[in-house]
Amino acid sequence: MKRVITYGTFDLLHYGHINLLRRAKMLGDYLIVALSTDEFNWHDKHKKTYFSYEQRKQLLESIRYVDLVIPEKNWNQKKSDMREYHIDTFVMGDDWKGKFDFLKDEGVDVVYLPRTAEISSSKIKKDLYDANEVTNESKLNHDDLDTNPS
Repeated sequence: MKRVITYGTFDLLHYGHINLLRRAKMLGDYLIVALSTDEFNWHDKHKKTYFSYEQRKQLLESIRYVDLVIPEKNWNQKKSDMREYHIDTFVMGDDWKGKFDFLKDEGVDVVYLPRTAEISSSKIKKDLYDANEVTNESKLNHDDLDTNPS
């Protein structure tokens, strides 16, 4: 069985994430996703997630391409993960190109997949922020709508 692993935060899950997971799964039989914990994101990556680790984990576990979700607690665990999970292929988006080539010394293939160019969590956050800044007013909610056609 060929095992593949990828790492990430996977906040505001979108079709770019799904594309990455689908293509990663095509490289093997079993896909492991190392999901960055809330603490790792905050203390080391200096970013706040919208969804908690448990919520993001639940979303990833519902995707058919994902076989196992494990916590990513720090930058340094990748080498030990390669051994512990018997990884054959390490996959990341090409925005990380070259950053994980040292894992080849662990006997794994390192693959950088092209990102889905027109989408990212950062773009979603920016677009939503910009949209709210333009109108500077709250949008209608369900309570404000009359859905009865009579």
